[in-house]
Amino acid sequence: MTVHPFIEAEKRAGHSVKRACELLKVSRTAFYARRSGKPGPRAVQDAELTWQIAAVHERSRGTYGAPRVHAVLKQEGADCGRRRVARLIRAAGLEGRHRRRRHVTTIPDPRAALRPDLVVRNFAPDATGLDTRWCGDITYIPTDEGWLYLATVIDIASRRVVGWATADHLRTDLVADALPSACQQRRHGCGLILERPVNSGL
Repeated sequence: MTVHPFIEAEKRAGHSVKRACELLKVSRTAFYARRSGKPGPRAVQDAELTWQIAAVHERSRGTYGAPRVHAVLKQEGADCGRRRVARLIRAAGLEGRHRRRRHVTTIPDPRAALRPDLVVRNFAPDATGLDTRWCGDITYIPTDEGWLYLATVIDIASRRVVGWATADHLRTDLVADALPSACQQRRHGCGLILERPVNSGL
């Protein structure tokens, strides 16, 4: 809220503008600049700084946010605070790019029993080995309603997804639902090997 209308009322009442500005801790220059419709010194400085901010932002290909823009401006000798830079960046509608925080999907269980590696880490395609080696994987998809988790069963020989299931959680049920889906889609023999998702703890 600006106090300039109050000072204007005091001026019309014959009171001292200087005294009113001192009491309200407002710049007399800014008051008269606003009254005349001309931008004050601070507004002029903000406009010039905004131009510098936009130039730095463009040079960074739109990746820099307030902290990096402020650091570059300080290196170039600009006299400005970080909060002021952040305010002007918001006012100009500029925004830096942020790395999406890594979402942890599976947590290894240190107490889980070790299982023998029956595929011997051999994930090479093999046209003659269809439906003999399957592996599972879990991924996550960001949606407007939150995270959607996807469990897949992949035929190692063909690299094709042979079964899948989705859920809004990462419980064992998600992986368990993907396996029957694969069994319905493909015919497999009794020697089928299913490699569990790496580091899943399942």
